[in-house]
Amino acid sequence: MTSEILYDVADHVATITLNRPAQLNAFTNRMMHEIIEAFDRSDADDDVRAVIVTGAGRGFCAGADLSAGGETFAHGGSDVQTDVGVPRDGGGLVSLRIFASLKPVIGAINGAAVGVGVTMTLPMDIRIASDAARFGFVFARRGIVPEACSSWFLPRLVGISQAAEWVYTGRVFPAAEALAGGLVRSVHPAEELLGVAQALAAEIAENTAPVSVALSRQMMWRMLGAEHPMDAHRVDSRGIVERGKSADAREGVSSFLEKRPAVYPDRVSDGLPAIFAGWNEPTFS
Repeated sequence: MTSEILYDVADHVATITLNRPAQLNAFTNRMMHEIIEAFDRSDADDDVRAVIVTGAGRGFCAGADLSAGGETFAHGGSDVQTDVGVPRDGGGLVSLRIFASLKPVIGAINGAAVGVGVTMTLPMDIRIASDAARFGFVFARRGIVPEACSSWFLPRLVGISQAAEWVYTGRVFPAAEALAGGLVRSVHPAEELLGVAQALAAEIAENTAPVSVALSRQMMWRMLGAEHPMDAHRVDSRGIVERGKSADAREGVSSFLEKRPAVYPDRVSDGLPAIFAGWNEPTFS
């Protein structure tokens, strides 16, 4: 049972809607847990081929809930602690869960996306924005620092100079600047935004093999931290061997030659091929 998000599945697409519209969907510890649980659900559901994240009302997410006043950040970012008793950043837990998603993630940013409201979108694969959206990496203006793993994601997405400008100034900027800076893929009238996101999700859901998409997603995100293209070559080679002998590969080629839609039999829930030799999930301590 969720209270601060909505979770719906239709036409092979899960839609996660941040749902505190009266507070512009300000981020809370409960919302953090509900978002993480929603991605657990989407990963486990083979009917889900893609995920859309958006906000209810006129905001996407206005950042952390500041109702505690000046003590908002005094005790850390979540109720999840390390083994040495240090609270873990709640936005970071969400970003890491999105990073690990087995399904592609589309951010439909319908309004204000500030603080954690923008940093949580960085591990999403595609971000599109309403022309009413506003963005802000406002941490220095609140006396804190970037969170949600954004010091890793943001420079990789937009380059170090653009990332530095947005973070150092902490200014709130419009969708047009987000587009020019490479933060979002496209900007749309508010009434068209969700339809564009759904069309993108449908293109994935209707035409691709889910296991191949899940592997491709992890290959590209993980290779952002690789030291040499040889690392990618090793993973690519293992992937081609594993997927090349799969029922999906046979169906993909046969359907192409027979000029018919493919029906891919392999399921993400059955597990992905182990093509990342020696790669381990990092621990936090």
